[in-house]
Amino acid sequence: MLMKFTKMHGLGNDFVVIDAVTQNVRVTGSMVRRLANRTLGIGCDQVLVIEPPTEEDIDFNYRIFNQDGGEVEQCGNGARCLARYVYDRQLTGKNPILVKTKNRVMTMHLEANKLVRVDMGIPQLDPAQIPFQAEGPAARYDIDVAGETYQVAAVSMGNPHTLLQVDDVDTAPVETLGPALECHSRFPNRVNVGFMQIVDRNTIKLRVFERGVGETQACGSGACAAAVAAIQQELVDSSVTVQLSGGDLNIQWQGENKPLLMTGPAVSVFHGRVRI
Repeated sequence: MLMKFTKMHGLGNDFVVIDAVTQNVRVTGSMVRRLANRTLGIGCDQVLVIEPPTEEDIDFNYRIFNQDGGEVEQCGNGARCLARYVYDRQLTGKNPILVKTKNRVMTMHLEANKLVRVDMGIPQLDPAQIPFQAEGPAARYDIDVAGETYQVAAVSMGNPHTLLQVDDVDTAPVETLGPALECHSRFPNRVNVGFMQIVDRNTIKLRVFERGVGETQACGSGACAAAVAAIQQELVDSSVTVQLSGGDLNIQWQGENKPLLMTGPAVSVFHGRVRI
């Protein structure tokens, strides 16, 4: 069988998008690993699957698979690409669009200049909801890694994130500390690891070591989590630009129990067919 797909990216965070609305496709972990392989497959950070809705008032179901074939709960850059895809491919004429992920419903607005604004929902700061092993919520937690103690924040944007403030993201130990924190025993479902540098009250620089992927050029949910951590610690204002190696995202968050808005681009690269 030949399966149609589209290659897309959000700030360099790249995806293979599969339309399971108009074609009969069952996505498996082994299929994802083959598609995501940059040498033997198409190559991507994540595979995104668009499915018909399973609930009333929802436009689509949205599934996310990492390079390693594992299904995860959330991907912010992928959400923008999904919104752009279903609108450009005329799967819907609605704006905004409501989609259901593994654990939440998101609202996506298509804006001018090919930008997409996503309501990412209410960030979760309770350790049990992240999940993260801690006695109770705090702005920062001490965590031990290889005999060193680091102070980190912990946030869920529908998927787990930990944030470490650094003086300079260019020299941050992403390659070594990233995988050590990703698999730390206090994060039972593993975790996405963000290294954030506070530039000023309106700007954060960020690098992210993504769970099941490694470092990517951009991570939308990671940018959201970094903004939440920095706002919660009163390091930045409620509207902040997060600068990633692939480009910038605008994040707005008014504080606890308030939804977070993320705005950024989404780009189609090419369409194709692959034998499955």
